[in-house]
Amino acid sequence: MKIDNRRARFDFEISEKYEAGMALTGGEVKSLKMGRAQLEGAYVVIRASGARGLPEAWLVNANIPTYEHARVEESDPKRTRKLLLHRRELFSLEQKMKEGRLTIVPLVIYTTGRLVKLSIGLGRGRKAWQKRELLKKRDLKREAEAELGGRARRVN
Repeated sequence: MKIDNRRARFDFEISEKYEAGMALTGGEVKSLKMGRAQLEGAYVVIRASGARGLPEAWLVNANIPTYEHARVEESDPKRTRKLLLHRRELFSLEQKMKEGRLTIVPLVIYTTGRLVKLSIGLGRGRKAWQKRELLKKRDLKREAEAELGGRARRVN
């Protein structure tokens, strides 16, 4: 099972990646293992909480619909979910976000054994002209591969 956020790789230039666990309910885990989730429009926020004011990471606006046979109490599919990261990773992310104008974006939800993990990336938003250039490069690469593929078939 792998749920990819393809839009994030288009809208952001990802510089660093981190792996985080997620605090989920049982119905959400079953729904994720069935491949039912959407990460478009989701982002990660770091907030200070608790008595000591330690930072915590939260996944905001991710849509994980409830499992059909789950309890009714677990009904909010867009609730904010806590991410499980090491303290040094949280401090590092917080520091890097303050230095530059960076955003933490969820990239992929996947399973490793019985655990559900979230790959997050530290990225800088792309401008409209950068997105157009990226599309042009992809089209040129696709056309070049099509031409080479066509010639290889004719030779054999």
